[in-house]
Formats: sequence, C-alpha cells, structure tokens
Amino acid sequence: MKIAVLMGGISRERRISLISGENVLKALKKLGHNVTKVDVTEDFPSRLESLRDFDLIFNVLHGVFGEDGKIQAMLDWIGVRYTGSGVLASSICFNKIATYRVVSPDVKYPDFVPIKEPTDKSPFGFPCVIKPVSEGSSIGVHICDTEKDLMKYSALELNNYNELILQRYVPGRELTVSILEQNEEPTALPILELKPKRRFYDYTAKYTPNMTQFIVPAPLTSEEEEQVVESSLKAFKLCHCHGFARVDGILSNGRFHMLEINTIPGLTDLSDMPASALAAGMSFEQLIECIVSSAVS
Repeated sequence: MKIAVLMGGISRERRISLISGENVLKALKKLGHNVTKVDVTEDFPSRLESLRDFDLIFNVLHGVFGEDGKIQAMLDWIGVRYTGSGVLASSICFNKIATYRVVSPDVKYPDFVPIKEPTDKSPFGFPCVIKPVSEGSSIGVHICDTEKDLMKYSALELNNYNELILQRYVPGRELTVSILEQNEEPTALPILELKPKRRFYDYTAKYTPNMTQFIVPAPLTSEEEEQVVESSLKAFKLCHCHGFARVDGILSNGRFHMLEINTIPGLTDLSDMPASALAAGMSFEQLIECIVSSAVS
C-alpha cells in the first residue's frame, strides 16, 4: 500500500514521536509498502489535501494534535483511512477526567479531584500526585510528599496547563497492558511490569537506556492477571478504542487501579508495546503489520 507516516508534531512529545516514526517507517519499508515520511509542523493544515492520495495514514503523533482527536477529525474530513482510534476515543482517552467518567464504575482508578488554582491542601493526605489532565509521557507528573511540594508543583504546572488532577497516591507495582485488535477483536499482549530506577516511571525513566527494568510477562497470580486483563479490555471497549492502545496502572493489594489509556503508544526501542509484542512472539514488523491490518479491515 501507499502509506504516509505522520510523525513529529507540535506537542511536548515531538522528539519521541520522531523516534517512533522512524522505527515505523523502516518496518513498513521492510514489509514492502510504499512509504512517505510526513513531519507534522504548524503548517500541516495547508498540506492536508496532499494526504488524499494515500491508501492509509499511519499516525505516530504523540500528545496534543496527534492523540487528542484533532488530527483524526482532519483525516476524517478528507476521507482517508488511518491507524488507531477515531475522534471520539482519542478525545476521551487524552483527557484523564473524561476517561475516568467513561469507565466508571466498571474499572477502578485512584480517587482524584480537578484543580485550577495552586493549592497545598490534599483531600487524600500525603504523598499525593498531581498531573496534567491532558498530557503524555509522564510530562508534568509529580509525587508530592508535603504541603510545600504540592504548592510548588501545582503552581509550576498551572503555568503550563489550565487544569490539573490531584490524585490519591496508590503504592504498588507499575503494570502496562498493550492491547492489539486482531480480526476485529481486542487482545491483551503479555502484561509488562516496570521497575524504574527512579521513584516512578517518569519521562527520564521512560526514555533513558537502562533506567527501567522490563519484566514480561509480569509475575502475577492467575487471579491478578485475569483482573488486570479484564479491566484493561473493558476500558479499551468502553472508550471505543480501535486498532491498538496501552493501558497503564498500578497493582496494589491485589487490585488493579487504571491510571490512563494511551491511544498511540510509543514505538521506540525503549517502549512498552514492542516489548510486550516480542514476549508474545511478534517481531516489530509483525506488530506494525497487525496495526495496519486493523486499520484497513
């Protein structure tokens, strides 16, 4: 097929998107497709019409204007097929508050309150967590141990975002569940446990070699595994996701607490989804071909 790979973008995740995009580009070429690289910048709307000529758009844009439904709406407007979720699922999943409302009460998540002003008060005690409502790659996420921390980081991040989530801190094991749609049926790949050398799986731990240990498949009891997979698939379906996605969460005292759904997971050499696919016996090229197939079936 004639495929355009959208990468780069205008979000704070641009660098990661470029790395993911180059990996996808190489894989598609190995698979025999006719591939064109499209670096998405501020002038993208003026170039939109040129994408009509492609059989498929492979979207590897992370973050704002890539994962939030905006680029999906544009591609729908010109009538071209693209990988991943559509406008509805993308806009829901990129907004953590919307995600929690959609999956409630079927999927458990940590208690939270939205905040729009700096604060040193936590209804959940300390430690607690603050994070942007809509962002990826753990950008803007802080664990706050004291009132001073909370005031400092809430003030800092409200300079970058209009609204934050103040969330209960749930100690436990960090798990990620990659979901791949095969023959129109979502399937969970082997569950991956993350053991970062930092306090949590933040931006540095995600994208610095040797900063995080991957354990896949995660050592879980059959009951724990069933609960994690069931919760993740429920979230995927309730949010109307399509093609592929990744559900991140914490296993605490035998209960899985979903943190977020990523509708365009990273596809770098250090990313979670390729590692889970490999544990399932899939090469990177097979993973990419599966994503392509889900978009054109």
